[in-house]
Amino acid sequence: MATSPDIEAHMRELHLANGGALLHYLRRLTPPGSSCTAEDLVQETMVRAWRNLDQMPSGPEPQRRWLFKVARRLAIDAYRKRQTRPVEVGLAEADLSPPVNAAAETAIASLTLRRAVGELGPAQRSVLLELYVKGHSAGEVADRLGLPVGTVKSRAHYGVRHVRRALMSG
Repeated sequence: MATSPDIEAHMRELHLANGGALLHYLRRLTPPGSSCTAEDLVQETMVRAWRNLDQMPSGPEPQRRWLFKVARRLAIDAYRKRQTRPVEVGLAEADLSPPVNAAAETAIASLTLRRAVGELGPAQRSVLLELYVKGHSAGEVADRLGLPVGTVKSRAHYGVRHVRRALMSG
């Protein structure tokens, strides 16, 4: 998008008059270490101002209020986005090395899993076998076993819960 010298000069003036105050304001709204920094939000605020120059009010004070409103909304959007995303872990923080006794841990987990599945009743065991080993859907399992879909889901839920508890307790 081509810009005229008047638009460039106007944007420079807007940034000079409001950039420092916006940065100070947004630094208070963004937590340290967040993926979206105050500098990013100032830049996005100025981009929005540039895109909406025709809608921006005239006069320094109304323009300043408009910029701060946009900046506040961008900070709120960034906060909401952080709340909906899972926490990101860098590779340096993750321990990717296998456990020292990987073979022993695998054997113990396998035995614990077999014991937990063996403790299930035949009804739950058959549902889990059909769902998770054979890969059938709940509807298919219901048809195969002659059960309502809700019963299949309930048996699967309680069976998985039992197996999970057994694996967690070791």
